[in-house]
Amino acid sequence: MKIRRTDHNHVSMKELFLFLASIIAFSVFSYAQTSETADTLVSESVSETISSIQSASSSDLIYVFEIREEIAKPAWRRVQMGFEEANDLDADLVLIHMNTYGGEVSMADSIRTKILQSEIPVYVFIDNNAASAGALISIACDSIYMRPGANIGAATVVNQEAEALPDKYQSYMRSMMRSTAETNGRDPNIAEAMVDPDVEVEGISEKGKVLTFTTKEAIENGFCEGEAETYTEVIKQYSEFPEARVVVQELSSIDKIIALLISPFISGILIMVIIGGIYFELQSPGMGFPSIAAVAAAIIYFAPLYLEGLAANWEIVIFIVGLILVMVEVFAIPGFGVAGVSGIILIVLSLSFSMVGNVGFTFSAEQGETLFNSLMIVIIASTAGIILSFSLAKRVLTSRTLDFALNTVLKKEEGFVSSTNKNKEYVGKTGIARTVLRPGGKVEIDNEIFDAVAETRFIEKGTEVIVTRYQNSQLFVKEV
Repeated sequence: MKIRRTDHNHVSMKELFLFLASIIAFSVFSYAQTSETADTLVSESVSETISSIQSASSSDLIYVFEIREEIAKPAWRRVQMGFEEANDLDADLVLIHMNTYGGEVSMADSIRTKILQSEIPVYVFIDNNAASAGALISIACDSIYMRPGANIGAATVVNQEAEALPDKYQSYMRSMMRSTAETNGRDPNIAEAMVDPDVEVEGISEKGKVLTFTTKEAIENGFCEGEAETYTEVIKQYSEFPEARVVVQELSSIDKIIALLISPFISGILIMVIIGGIYFELQSPGMGFPSIAAVAAAIIYFAPLYLEGLAANWEIVIFIVGLILVMVEVFAIPGFGVAGVSGIILIVLSLSFSMVGNVGFTFSAEQGETLFNSLMIVIIASTAGIILSFSLAKRVLTSRTLDFALNTVLKKEEGFVSSTNKNKEYVGKTGIARTVLRPGGKVEIDNEIFDAVAETRFIEKGTEVIVTRYQNSQLFVKEV
């Protein structure tokens, strides 16, 4: 007989999945459209101020791009694209419009190195804030300009709770700040005092306090070349090309979507779906949609990271190997042993390593903080995904609100029976697990086969079980 329950007042699992997928797709599209609109408004607001510059017949060209966000992978991507376009346009000057409270040290070091190696002179206009990693990037520029009321400094390396990390991290940051300042003829002791509160610079900073400059203080101590209200004022008053043509970086919708997908927040959500989907499938093999969601999330997770050169081939390979090991554990090997544990470890390592840029199997010393942060993101997101999947699996397997249809014909002569209120009589009876219960599966009671759910989430095939309760047309069992 064919078992099928229908209720037109409720949505199916497939419809729920498609609805959620539609929301995600709409959110990404809306983000791209909103960002594009915002950029258009910004362009319109500055067009009037730079129109006199752009209308000039000068062959000189100044390229402008922004760092007005946390220093992370999206910011590094914007910088790479900016310098590439500036070189293609044969720009005479690159000007960075900055307003940031800092971010990842490894990403800041990558941006710093890009600036120091640039053959095109680089100016930075600090529009309010250049804190922490932003200070390091600013000091790497050939000239620094600040608006009235802006600040630069406070470059101590901290964790997610804003607590200072151990001295080995501070030591590396101190070294980068010193060497960067020396390269551009600035006082390395002042740069170091922006990191280490134990560094005292006579007449400038007191011991025990991390150094931060106002605009006026930065000018007085050689960490700012001038004051300006806007970056166009910097171009007109301080640059060698006051009549130059100005090109402002514009990102396409695809670029904005990629930047969104590689952000830590979205990466965390995708990891939740990946791990949660795998765990859901472990709990209820054959459901299908959790596996589809996990695979789709994995593709969306790895694709932009691979395109940006962060995810290496071997990192994707160990994810696939880990996934295969987990599937082998689910469908081929009873229990949960070496294959399953090894698969989970490989998956976690792959997801963590893919967020960090590396050459081959080598990770640089300054990437320690980024690698640690990536691992924390994966662990927290994985835990959240497992908790949500655990809760959802329990609801799905016992709920009347979801419409499940079994298209397989289960014949009575083969021992299969449908769940009816008569099954309440089996409460207290014992039987044998005919399949592995994770937690759903088949049990045999009085020579008949029933669907059942394990109270303990997992029961080996062949184990003697006892029916503990009958709820929502579902038998629940536990080991005897």
